[in-house]
Amino acid sequence: MGDEQGVKNEALEIIAMAQLLPRLVVFDLDYTLWPFYCECRSKREMPKLYPHAKGILSALKAKGVDVAIASRSPTPDIANTFLVKLGIKSMFVAREIFSSWTHKTDHFQKISQRTRIPYNQMLFFDDENRNIEAVSKMGVTSILVRNGVNLGALRQGLAKCAQNGRKTD
Repeated sequence: MGDEQGVKNEALEIIAMAQLLPRLVVFDLDYTLWPFYCECRSKREMPKLYPHAKGILSALKAKGVDVAIASRSPTPDIANTFLVKLGIKSMFVAREIFSSWTHKTDHFQKISQRTRIPYNQMLFFDDENRNIEAVSKMGVTSILVRNGVNLGALRQGLAKCAQNGRKTD
């Protein structure tokens, strides 16, 4: 299932079955929402998202779950241009796109300050294990994606949120 509406409908079903929804879902960009590194591209190009990405974003927004970006990039201008070209920039309540020599923890501190959402009510998708490990230590439910975010990763993330939520009760 690659069409955006079909993916959105399936994502809505997955979200409806979730026992506990995160208040905020945070996505990395490179190799998580799209299949490339921004610094290897030109602003003139027309980027493409992974097949399930836009449908998942749309479904989360439709269910009232906020979404944000935490991306380490030496070319935030290209990343922001691509978000505009893809018509998704306005979907995100926070966009932390900057080059950081530390882990993604800097991005999450800024996102939490901006949104006032605690780490234990966030779900994060990234393609790099070191980011998953660092952010998990902050209390964020984190899911490693291998070939971009997809419906399977969404299902896994929401199940893990429910597990983690029961542990904190």
